[in-house]
Amino acid sequence: MVLLLPDGETDSRRRPSSLSYAAQLPFARTLARAGAEDGLAVHVVRYRRRGWNSGADPATDAEWAADEVRRRYGDVPVCLAGHGMGGRAALRAAGHAAVTSVLAMAPWLPEASAPEPEPVKHLAGRRVLIVHGTNDARTDPELSYRLAERVKKTNRDTCRFEVHSDGHGLRRHRFEVVALAADFVRGSLFARSYARPVEDAFAAPPPLGLRMPLAAGFGRSLRH
Repeated sequence: MVLLLPDGETDSRRRPSSLSYAAQLPFARTLARAGAEDGLAVHVVRYRRRGWNSGADPATDAEWAADEVRRRYGDVPVCLAGHGMGGRAALRAAGHAAVTSVLAMAPWLPEASAPEPEPVKHLAGRRVLIVHGTNDARTDPELSYRLAERVKKTNRDTCRFEVHSDGHGLRRHRFEVVALAADFVRGSLFARSYARPVEDAFAAPPPLGLRMPLAAGFGRSLRH
């Protein structure tokens, strides 16, 4: 099961717009097709509120969704995949017992000067992939690199890819980003072999495995 967590806002108690949900549907369909032969199911989580707020509301919603997966489907492995604020929610909610892997794309993270660092110990035992565009003007790529450094110390099954010249939406190299996501999901949930660049990123020590460039054309001729 993949649970997709949309982007959002820092502070807002309004209900999310339908557009934030709809924007995830093409990605959801692509992942579902990639994992169809393995029986992959993909759902987009609908937040109660569009803001992170003071209580990490989207992370709480992600945990609720993981509970629902267990209630409806039984003991199946779950990958939390989020973009922007959803990326932070995926990382934060990964301590749920059903979660075995996390995909955080352009995650929105607290500044280095924040009173408390983002927790990472609960990520032990999960496969973690962070993807960030080097030209992201909304969420700082250096913050996700620093987080990845901290996670790597707790969990060796952590890697991070940099998408050269891409922005927050990761649209310039969308094909490669989606192919990377599909490869990670299939490898993590169904024990399939990862593409060689992903294997290398997991195996490489910092900083190499945390600043792995996403090559143009990734996914067009993968060898498993």
